[in-house]
Amino acid sequence: MKKIIMLFALILTASSQAQQRPKLVIGIVVDQMKMEYLYRFSDDYTANGFKRLMNDGYTFHNMHYNYMPTYTAPGHASIYTGTTPSTHGIVGNEWFNKATGKDMYCTDDAGVKTLGDGSDKEGAMSPKNLLSTTITDELRMATNFKGKVIGMSIKDRGAILPAGHFANWAFWYSKTGSFVSSTFYGDELPKWVSEFNNEKKYLNYINKGWDLLKPVATYNESLADDNPYEGKINKTKPPVFPYDLNAIYKDKGADVLRTTPFGNDLLADLAIKAIEKEELGKDDITDFLTISFSSTDYVGHTFGPRSMELQDTYLRLDQTIADFLTYLDKTVGKNNYLLFLTADHAGAENANYLKDNKYNVKNIPSKEIVSSLKKYSLESFGTDLILDYSNFNLFFNREIIKQKGLELTKVKQSFKDFLMTQEQVKRVYTEEEILASSGGDYFLSFIAKGYDPKQNGDIVILDKTGYMQYYETGTTHGSPNSYDTHVPLLFYGWHVPKGELHSKKFITQIAPTLSQMLKIPFPNGTESEILETLFEKK
Repeated sequence: MKKIIMLFALILTASSQAQQRPKLVIGIVVDQMKMEYLYRFSDDYTANGFKRLMNDGYTFHNMHYNYMPTYTAPGHASIYTGTTPSTHGIVGNEWFNKATGKDMYCTDDAGVKTLGDGSDKEGAMSPKNLLSTTITDELRMATNFKGKVIGMSIKDRGAILPAGHFANWAFWYSKTGSFVSSTFYGDELPKWVSEFNNEKKYLNYINKGWDLLKPVATYNESLADDNPYEGKINKTKPPVFPYDLNAIYKDKGADVLRTTPFGNDLLADLAIKAIEKEELGKDDITDFLTISFSSTDYVGHTFGPRSMELQDTYLRLDQTIADFLTYLDKTVGKNNYLLFLTADHAGAENANYLKDNKYNVKNIPSKEIVSSLKKYSLESFGTDLILDYSNFNLFFNREIIKQKGLELTKVKQSFKDFLMTQEQVKRVYTEEEILASSGGDYFLSFIAKGYDPKQNGDIVILDKTGYMQYYETGTTHGSPNSYDTHVPLLFYGWHVPKGELHSKKFITQIAPTLSQMLKIPFPNGTESEILETLFEKK
């Protein structure tokens, strides 16, 4: 009898320990997704995609980024590290590095090589520029590196940064139509990835073409199919449905898939294959799969937030997520996985669309800004003192300033005074003002959290609300305004209560919340503020 009791106790103990963590965590980032899209397209979504996550999970309606610039790489890094660019060091997608005097890309690593069918440049990537640990790193260490972590995206940065420093693998899309990786993760691609690539599934989507998923009357939340605010993926033809992707493929190659909903579908195919072949969620040691759907960003940039193309992309993504949830239910088990869905940033309205509707704003191409700065420099100082202007950051050539016997402080003030006369400029902050920020200035606090003095500029420019440093068509992002910071956050699955919250929360609370749910250490750069309502007992 004692043996039976002891055996029963051991079974209960093992069961209890198994319930401390889910079998699989899935982090989904939808690139450039505004919270508004969950509302605006709601009538056209299925019951089993976004609506299932919202109705059966927990919805944070007022989730925001708390720094500038709101770009893809800083967004992914901030979600998974629980901190901001001033700490994790990813201050843009690419930026001019003041310390080295060179341009750099967020995941560049000359010390590694491409794995798979991609160019040398496409695969020379790793997370080495990320200065903080991620929630995925902490899970790897907490499981003594037994729990698997795999990251994937159409974009390299969307795969690499969420997966962290200790990932088993990260995979991203090549111009060849294959998914590639780098020698940072291993000596050769896993056999199953090579087999997936050899199937050339991307061609199935290209050959099918892109037409509206639903009857045209469904798209009454969008502007007309051909409107002046959207760009083109085929320069010779207007941006209207249906799109002959095969014809565009002959000109652009497999890259065309990025700017269609089918980049998301291909990625979902890879995610399902990864769960199957890597046996993710098959035992009681928690695994973590990070998925970043990038095609929403490409479509948003090209066609803008009011286009039928964007709406169709979200209606299709809704179905893709519904199918993915069904797959997870069958393979991992309905109560065995924890999933969250958010975005790396949101996006602005097209400035010309706003202007045509009597809002006095405009788009300002970056080239015009650089040209005006150089002209002012020549007129005021007799030489070009501009070293670089990018990501709202202005860098001065300190060598020339020194040679000319000029005072850097006076140069900064002179350019600051000039910039404040420009139509689009709201505020201008010097490095000294940013580093002395006390949090009292709302917008300065955003800039300070996104600023690394070793990498950022001498001056940072804040545009007026609604103005956009971009082309006349499509849209972009990067500002600290709500249209760029307000994103969805949906938690679903293992130990997630049903509910919703409308008070303001910040994206940097996701990672430490996951740490508490999984009972593992916080990422090392986070301020450790959590989303407490997920832990409330009813």
